[in-house]
Amino acid sequence: MKTYSAKPADIEKKWVLIDAENLVVGRLASIIAMRLRGKHLPTFTPHMDCGDNIIVINADKVKFTGNKTGDKTYYRHTGYPGGIKATTPEKILEGKFPERVLELAVKRMMPGGPLTRQQLTNLRIYQGSEHPHEAQKPEVLDVLSMNNKNLPRNLRSS
Repeated sequence: MKTYSAKPADIEKKWVLIDAENLVVGRLASIIAMRLRGKHLPTFTPHMDCGDNIIVINADKVKFTGNKTGDKTYYRHTGYPGGIKATTPEKILEGKFPERVLELAVKRMMPGGPLTRQQLTNLRIYQGSEHPHEAQKPEVLDVLSMNNKNLPRNLRSS
């Protein structure tokens, strides 16, 4: 018995559309990261880019559970001494680029390195409900139906 290893000719990339409205950021990011890497496929090969192309719409309408919107802190460094900056998800979601919250969550759930950077180019996040990828005929992935916990507690139907 031999271990299967995918070759570039064997890889078929699908286009997937995800509507992020009212979904929990962390749960959504873990699903996106898994699909970007291709771990949902039986032909997953760790050293190959065998994941799907993912389009996320309504990224500005994602939710956090609990009080994370105001309490959670994102840090970055300018590169200069004493240049640490902090911000909250609330400020980012109200700012000019609200899709960065989801983009950072997905990026931080992936392993890092050249392959991860290549796989992240297959992720396209838009803050509105419009996207320029209709020609690719993306199939819709209903993340909400995967698990009831994908919605914040205050929006779940009991």
